[in-house]
Amino acid sequence: MAVHRSTGAAAGLRHGAIGVGDLVFFVVAAAAPLTVMAGVAPVSIGMAGRAAPLGYLVSGLLLIVFAAGFTAMSRFVRNAGAFYAYVGRGLGRPTGAGAAYVALFSYNAIETGLLVAFGWFTESGFADLTGAQVPWWVWSVGGLAAIGVLGYLEVTLSAKVLGVALFLEVLVLLVFEAGVFAHGGGPQGLDAGALSPGRLGDAGVGGMFVLAIGAFVGFEATAIYAEEAREPARTVPRATCVAVAFLALFYTFTVWMIINAYGGGRAQAVAEADGGADMVFGATERFAGAWAADAMHVLIITSAFAATLAFHNGAARYFYALGREGLLPRRLGTVTARTRAPAAAVLVQSCLALAVVAVTVVSGVDPYDVTFLWSNGAGILGVMLLQALAALAVYGFFRHDRRGLPAWRVRVAPLVACAGLVVLIGLVCADLGLLTGASGAVNAALLAPLPVLFALGAARAVRIRRRDLGAYEKLTTVETEHAG
Repeated sequence: MAVHRSTGAAAGLRHGAIGVGDLVFFVVAAAAPLTVMAGVAPVSIGMAGRAAPLGYLVSGLLLIVFAAGFTAMSRFVRNAGAFYAYVGRGLGRPTGAGAAYVALFSYNAIETGLLVAFGWFTESGFADLTGAQVPWWVWSVGGLAAIGVLGYLEVTLSAKVLGVALFLEVLVLLVFEAGVFAHGGGPQGLDAGALSPGRLGDAGVGGMFVLAIGAFVGFEATAIYAEEAREPARTVPRATCVAVAFLALFYTFTVWMIINAYGGGRAQAVAEADGGADMVFGATERFAGAWAADAMHVLIITSAFAATLAFHNGAARYFYALGREGLLPRRLGTVTARTRAPAAAVLVQSCLALAVVAVTVVSGVDPYDVTFLWSNGAGILGVMLLQALAALAVYGFFRHDRRGLPAWRVRVAPLVACAGLVVLIGLVCADLGLLTGASGAVNAALLAPLPVLFALGAARAVRIRRRDLGAYEKLTTVETEHAG
């Protein structure tokens, strides 16, 4: 199948289907604020204690710096492969192909982990509300079927589903925050000391950063959907900045409120104790009422579903982009005639997710502590590596020609972001065991696919260059070099 360009060909993705609001929904819904705050933040607090709020703030600020260069490059490179295309254009096609394989692994790891978490949350929530016990994997398989159908239909339908879920989950968190704030904080009042920069030296901060950075994973979606966006030169930068800034402030304030609800000196102990995973629900019931806690139990299910849907769409578009350009079987680079959805990619991605659910069931491992945390730990670290490479690629792309853009945005900001990400990656690798609860050998095995897949992707690009120079030169060039 030939590589599709933006010529209006019916075989390509639907152009002009997504606006700024849709992009923000994809990004923030992929971040899953309620899942991150009620389902994951207790783990962060358990590891880093009062340093947790600053972890989310520092991560958000670093990614805003990263986004300055990332969105500048989006004016000239538009490709459903996003990081792959950016790295390829800035650091060379073999490096881009290596990044593509890492991205494919990372997005699938995060999506499949979220799918299992969706089933786990649903099993618990359904049992609390009805008393009936339905195995988590039944919910995961049902959720996967619904997600597959939505992925097959027009992309705007997914955006509407994500928008509704996002509004409700943010609303219930605001109710919780208002309750804590109205009571002047918890037993010790409002703890301003939790926001002191000195807290970043506390033990456990390194492991916490994989969750803090991971809370923002998915904002790349603004670039993934650039081929389908209206006025991408305007919508992609605007949606990226709005989404990342909102998440940074919202996460920081929410985690601070969680710590205040229990008291700065007690929150970490609560998070580490039995039942610590339910600390946000308990605080919500105490400060906002049982109705709010019940609503939160339901909405964390829709939050996990929305996040899984967003990452499913992102992973499918990576399959599509790489199939279209010959880095994967060409069949993956096709779309349906009616909805322009990447149907073959959606099907393959769905089969992979189903396989992970099956392996989890057969092996008998804990779906949350093992499948979810292990897969997301590896996937998020992969995305962090991609972000560092993409930041360096932005510098490489504009190094000889700033194309009328300010130097701080296309040269200084990318290098600062790259350096910051490298530091965080080192901290995460050193403390990964705090997240996974696994041995050093298991943690090494979880991270081993990243360099292996990078090498395989780079080798694939080199083989294409040897066999067909014309095809090699087309890599990463689909939908690129548009004027701003």
